[in-house]
Amino acid sequence: MSDYLQTNPMLPYLGTLVEVKDIATEIKLFKVAMQNGGTEAFHDYKPGQFAFVSSFGAGEAPFGIANIPQNDEPILDFAINRLGSVTTDLHELGVGDTVGVRGPMGNGFPMEKFKDKNLIVIGGGIGGAPLRPVIQSVMAHRNDYRDFIILWAARNPSLLVFTDEYDQWRATPNTELHLTVDQGDSTWTDNVGLITQLLEKVAPSPRNTITITCGPPIMIHFVNRVLVDKLNFKPEQNYVTLEARMHCGIGKCGRCNLGSKLICVDGPVFTMAEVGALLESFL
Repeated sequence: MSDYLQTNPMLPYLGTLVEVKDIATEIKLFKVAMQNGGTEAFHDYKPGQFAFVSSFGAGEAPFGIANIPQNDEPILDFAINRLGSVTTDLHELGVGDTVGVRGPMGNGFPMEKFKDKNLIVIGGGIGGAPLRPVIQSVMAHRNDYRDFIILWAARNPSLLVFTDEYDQWRATPNTELHLTVDQGDSTWTDNVGLITQLLEKVAPSPRNTITITCGPPIMIHFVNRVLVDKLNFKPEQNYVTLEARMHCGIGKCGRCNLGSKLICVDGPVFTMAEVGALLESFL
């Protein structure tokens, strides 16, 4: 591999799709085995970091990496919702096809800082994808953290992601999983309602507790309102990962700025105290 390829952050590494499967309506999980230097580049990325995935000829788009690093040959997971031209093209690919991957990018969650604290993960829809590495990290180092609560939501049951892993999450010591959907179906027996209603129902204590939220911006806003106004959390206890329209991912184009911050290099992970100090709204 030439030095030019190793030092130019706009050039993607190549990756081979080793598994593609449906995990929800119009959402697929892509497992990518890295090639040509990508193995080294992605050997120790953090939960919450992201990468640009490209379908050659269609373009690239940013996605949160949906798993923690592997010990030997890195396999990156990306949960991708079919929403536009790039994601539609990616959905047409299958095992053995080649994609481009640029990254890892962004700051990630400070998992070391979360040790010896109660953790609450709050995921809405496809926003659960960048939270899955947090869940995997806690499960892999369970004794490093105290009580662990997962609040998981979607508009309807067919849009819940990683459903085949719920039994494993529930079986993890000192771990609770609470599910809700906006609208159930004939088979649904769990909670029905907004995730903010579920949060009020569970009513976690703010004592020695960190919350980690990802989902639509409006969901993040109202989850934080419940945490602060009704459950007495402080904004600095509440971590979120923000979405933004990114082009370069390396802080050059300025497309993803919120005031003085660039989501791609200063984020995408912030505390709500930091978000409250931004000069522009994230909504």
